Amino acid sequence: MRSLLFLFLVLLIAGCSSPDKGHDRGLDEAEALIPSAPAEAMERLNRYDVAEFGDSATMARWALLYSEAMVANRITAPTDTIINIAIDYYGRENRSAELEQAVRLKTMIASGERDELASALYIQKEKEFMLYKARERQRQYLLGGLFLLIVTLSVISVQRYKLKLKDAQNEALIAEASGLRDGLTHHRSECSALHSKLADVLSNRFRIIDELCGTYYESQGTKTERKAIAEAVKLRIEELKSDDGIFVEMEKCVNDCRDGLLRQLKEQWPEIKPEDYRMMIYLACNLSNRTIALLIGENMNVVYKRKSRLKARIQSAGFPSTSLFMSVF
Repeated sequence: MRSLLFLFLVLLIAGCSSPDKGHDRGLDEAEALIPSAPAEAMERLNRYDVAEFGDSATMARWALLYSEAMVANRITAPTDTIINIAIDYYGRENRSAELEQAVRLKTMIASGERDELASALYIQKEKEFMLYKARERQRQYLLGGLFLLIVTLSVISVQRYKLKLKDAQNEALIAEASGLRDGLTHHRSECSALHSKLADVLSNRFRIIDELCGTYYESQGTKTERKAIAEAVKLRIEELKSDDGIFVEMEKCVNDCRDGLLRQLKEQWPEIKPEDYRMMIYLACNLSNRTIALLIGENMNVVYKRKSRLKARIQSAGFPSTSLFMSVF
């Protein structure tokens, strides 16, 4: 719709500024009659309603021919108004030949005979010229208004496009933020579910084992107390090692709460060693390095080395779910 309006305004402006070909042909005929029949040429030029001319070029040419016809008929002009129309126009347009002719006619037009009828017609043409000027001013105001309208519509259109673009960017950011929020909520939900399931499966017994493991490393009591704690911890650890049901439940919890991590690990890495698989289960359950060391019967250095080697193998293998597997480290 805006494009059609813009095209309409352009065509309207072009139509308003186009020269009048019909007047040009009539002026050509009058110009041809001046040397041989100046009276007829004068009559033809007087027939024009100057107020109806469509452009300044036609007006200037008529003024030049009208003055030339007056000189050819030896009629003096009561004022310089009409010849000055030609002088002003050709001076602005830098058309030296027409300008020189107009200046010469201005000097000659004041030396002819005075004719009352010709003077009256001359004054009538002056009035028509004043009407033409008024109409030209109105047209200029109209063109100016149309130009401002076009500029305003263009600015509005550009601003609306920018607003739409900004809205689209904002919607994309909102959608992205919403996706991140949903992902974070889902992740928190998974973590909460994992924590809850592990707590249910391992119950108080497993929490006590984890606490005893920490106490085993940090106890500040007597040697007898440390020995008793160590024996209790060892007994709990041995019970945990021999209870396959707890290990199976831990495996199930990891799969349920971590998008089937262990199931995907077996599918994508079927030749994984049993000790590496057990390490992945312990890591996925967020057990501490000290607890893992006691559960597998090794020291802390061995745990660190095995974790490092396992991590390197997963990174270099290029599994489809590498990022999921790496999340446990």
